[in-house]
Amino acid sequence: MGWKYDFGPSNYDLRHVFFTNFVYDIPLLKNSPNRGLKTVLGGWEISGIVAAQSGAPLNIGLSGGGVSSIVPNTSNRPDVSGNAKDPHTVGEWFDTSIFSTPTGGTFGNTPRNFVRGPGRDNWSLSLFKNFMLNQERGSNIQFRAEFFNVWNHTQFIGNGQLNGISTNLGASDFGKVTGAYDPRTIQLALKISY
Repeated sequence: MGWKYDFGPSNYDLRHVFFTNFVYDIPLLKNSPNRGLKTVLGGWEISGIVAAQSGAPLNIGLSGGGVSSIVPNTSNRPDVSGNAKDPHTVGEWFDTSIFSTPTGGTFGNTPRNFVRGPGRDNWSLSLFKNFMLNQERGSNIQFRAEFFNVWNHTQFIGNGQLNGISTNLGASDFGKVTGAYDPRTIQLALKISY
């Protein structure tokens, strides 16, 4: 077999990656002649980080047995046959019916990193405002509200690591999504600068 058996996409082969950040100074009531409205409602800023990427490759392996029990320091993959119809559900991320255990003492024919895990898109936003205490000294109080995973949508962990997607044929949860990133998190902060 040699090196050809492990030829395939890198574990870090992310085909599409998008990242941007922004800061927007909300102009609403920022220059209002009404000091109360200007203090309470004017001068807010919003900033955000948006990250989106396609899924990382998943390497399909075997639970026990195979060549790894005969040849030390080797790993084996199952045989694959047929065309996959990946359902992309929590119960079955990829089509598990096309994989089978290879004949004893032989290497399976599944290519390295044959399956793609779920992608991810994550939005984090901050809303903040500075309340001026002393114009000459630059003293102020800053109120900040931060939202991580602001849309609160489920983002599966799909990199084949612990709490990701089960990728070992023979495991009771083979092909199932076993973890997700954190749901929406909100934190509030108050900072005094003097």
